[in-house]
Amino acid sequence: MKRIWVDRDKCLGCKTCELQCAVERNSVAKTLVGAVRENPKPVARVEVSGPTGASFPLQCRHCQDAACLKACPSGAMRRSDEWQTVYVDQSQCRGCWMCVMVCPFGAVTPLPAYKVAHKCDACVDMEEPACVASCPTGALYYGDEAAYEKALAARRGRIAVFVKQAPGVGRTNVVSLDFVREDE
Repeated sequence: MKRIWVDRDKCLGCKTCELQCAVERNSVAKTLVGAVRENPKPVARVEVSGPTGASFPLQCRHCQDAACLKACPSGAMRRSDEWQTVYVDQSQCRGCWMCVMVCPFGAVTPLPAYKVAHKCDACVDMEEPACVASCPTGALYYGDEAAYEKALAARRGRIAVFVKQAPGVGRTNVVSLDFVREDE
């Protein structure tokens, strides 16, 4: 199953992902200028939290044991059999906000203008999620867990910092390498 992964070290807190998400997923006009003129204003399904340098784009994690699914009395919260993502069937939502209260990540939010719950559905109808496609720093990645782990391992290999024993001296030095060779 493909997911949206976050490299928090790359996030600048620019909120480009929020803007693109709101325009692409919740706007009638599908353009930034048109979205600004809409009433009610489009709302993003992702939220960038934290100060610059420590920011983090937060969207639904599509939990395996999703509390929002269990808490929804109307059955509006559903899991897609095909993509395994959790989504809101807004035609069934009563606006009780039980899902909002139980989400441990704060990823489900009320959409008061329409009296329904609102959350990321990972843009399952698109080739790549809007937030991922718009991220200027590459902080957001869309793929399966194995591909993400491989990308992380490559990144760790480029910035490896480790302690080595200095030959003949008996003290340690910190060595930073651009890559880690297998023979070391």
